[in-house]
Amino acid sequence: MKIGLVLRELHRSENDLAHELLQVADRHQVDHEIYHVARDIAAWSQRHVREIAAIARDYGETLDPEPEGESGLAHRVLDKASELAGRAKVPGLLMLRDLREVYMKASGVSADWEMLAQAAQGISHTDLLALTKRSHPDTLRQVRWANAKLKESSTQVLIS
Repeated sequence: MKIGLVLRELHRSENDLAHELLQVADRHQVDHEIYHVARDIAAWSQRHVREIAAIARDYGETLDPEPEGESGLAHRVLDKASELAGRAKVPGLLMLRDLREVYMKASGVSADWEMLAQAAQGISHTDLLALTKRSHPDTLRQVRWANAKLKESSTQVLIS
């Protein structure tokens, strides 16, 4: 059985998505909706990381139950250094890039949840299937949020 491998990848992907959402929130603090919603939905992925780590033991995987934290100091220093050197991106374009990245990462996480749900159903593992039914809808909401924000912002940013 390769379910442990899918759980490991899903754990990594959820961690990565949570981290990306926290970075987006940090970079776009002036946009209160993006800041607050990104932080709220990052918490969903952090919860998923904990739940995946808990169930992964049943499949021979030892995963860290603690999600990655806030943006690292090194990354913030590099962003600031880039800004000071005059290479900062236009804020609107940066927001579109960030929302696209969230959309792409959340879509990948959604595909992982779908694969895991199919496997859990195929082998009749009710605990694993219950986890996918609890968590996958959160990921789908993350995808829809990023897509909606892209639609809302694209025209204004790209034609201005």
